Amino acid sequence: MSNKAKGSKAERELVKLFTEQSWRAVRVAGSGVGEDSPCDILAAKIGRAGFAIEAKSSKKSTIYITKEQINDFILFSSMIGLKPVIATRFNHQGWLFIDPKHLKDTGKYWAVSLENAKQNGLRFSQFFEA
Repeated sequence: MSNKAKGSKAERELVKLFTEQSWRAVRVAGSGVGEDSPCDILAAKIGRAGFAIEAKSSKKSTIYITKEQINDFILFSSMIGLKPVIATRFNHQGWLFIDPKHLKDTGKYWAVSLENAKQNGLRFSQFFEA
């Protein structure tokens, strides 16, 4: 399975998770392909703030995201009034949701390690239902 197919599968899994929790979520067409779609998922629930979500999954212990991608993601979220969140999934760990401010600057990239995600991230119910 290609990385693109794996990413799409992870995004569909995340949309299903939101739907099961009575949220409405949609995958953004062409996400990750160009500048016109700077996030992977939009999610909202009546009476709650909406979220722009960048979903990342990896077998490795650290996920690297280009600075340009994160900058575009945060700007886009701000422009449309949604809160940005990075959804991370490391093998056998489930989804952890982290505020972009907790990403680590490596110079060329922003990074989130499994350790960082566990320390600063929250599970779905903790992040979205609190």
